[in-house]
Amino acid sequence: MSTKNHFPKRYFMVAGTFLLALLLYIDRICISVAKEPISSSLDLSDKQMGWVLAAFSLGYAFFQTPSGLMADRYGPRKILAGIVTIWSAFTALTGAAWNFSSLLVVRFLFGAGEAGAFPGMSRAIYNWFPLKERGVVTGINFSGSRLGAAFALPLVAWMIEDLGWRATFLILGGIGVIWASGWYILFRDRPEDHKGISAAEKEYIISNRQDKKVSLTKEKISFRQLSKSKNMWLAMGQYFCSNFTFFFALTWLFPHIKKEYGLETIEAGLYTAVPLIFGAFGNWFAGWLIDRIFSKGDWDKSRIFPASLGFGLAAIGLIGSIYMDTATGAILMLSIAIFGADMTLPPSWAFCVDIGKKNAGAISGTMNMAGNIGAFITALLFPYLLDWTGSTTLFFIVGAALNIIAILLWSKMKPRRHFTTY
Repeated sequence: MSTKNHFPKRYFMVAGTFLLALLLYIDRICISVAKEPISSSLDLSDKQMGWVLAAFSLGYAFFQTPSGLMADRYGPRKILAGIVTIWSAFTALTGAAWNFSSLLVVRFLFGAGEAGAFPGMSRAIYNWFPLKERGVVTGINFSGSRLGAAFALPLVAWMIEDLGWRATFLILGGIGVIWASGWYILFRDRPEDHKGISAAEKEYIISNRQDKKVSLTKEKISFRQLSKSKNMWLAMGQYFCSNFTFFFALTWLFPHIKKEYGLETIEAGLYTAVPLIFGAFGNWFAGWLIDRIFSKGDWDKSRIFPASLGFGLAAIGLIGSIYMDTATGAILMLSIAIFGADMTLPPSWAFCVDIGKKNAGAISGTMNMAGNIGAFITALLFPYLLDWTGSTTLFFIVGAALNIIAILLWSKMKPRRHFTTY
């Protein structure tokens, strides 16, 4: 396809979903940076903050499959605009919390609001992108989430120090409403419905995507169908392991590094941004590797090899961090771990689109539900194991073991088999 006379419209869509992922994780990680002022203001213990962080993951997990089903049925245009507006409202309301119970409820509902973001993106990718571009596009989107988190750590630390934690949450909520408005105005569910796309690009997309004709899914998909799929269970299991590692970076990494090595708030923010930047690189590298292997004709290997390599690196990084005596050494090893964990995301989500097709939203949402049960456990297990053992060592050993298990799960996964047949 010639691109001499225009910038492909599908690239603008990627820019929009990249910004969405950026915003998603800025809003998500803000609570970690604000842990100390919130704990002080509301008189919360570390275990109570663990429950606050876990409440998000629980809400996020429970609403994954329903929001994915809605994206398949009503389209990513309406669903993404709606859920971003909802979660932005609860971001702002976080700043109005007055005690432990109110904060717990608001963060649960905030998680429920964010649940449809990546399933909605998956459905948009299925509609708009050729199969051979799926790895890179998914990698770009997930790198936005990591860069958003990395960017947020020092920025939000500065905002909280200057404006206070309540005002910071209010401002971030307003930014989300702006994105939702822009998405609804500019995006369309299919390239066939977008008036601004060229005939050449439209023909290129349609002739090269996984299915030549796509439409909103009218038939119902049952949990019984999902529960009978071996591919679905394997995807859920490996994503549980992936999120167990990564969610530590979003929740306890900042307070852990700050306390363990006696750092100032902004200094800790700069240190803990590094693993998240490595995570973005991990997404880009895995996305490139997926499409590179796929271009050579090996569909299965293009998903299985990048994911397995990533889980191996994650295990090495977590174990290595146990033996580091300085903040720099610990951050280096944890950067390797997060780079590896994030390498598993593009193949995981590409796999969901592969086996789900028109049900990509429901399939990816179900996988992400399992992943965020892992995140829920991480948020609680870290402070409880630290309290019981007086050390973080056992937590990192558990994380490394889960990464090894995930490699075994990937060896059984079959990207070319629809979820109803395997």
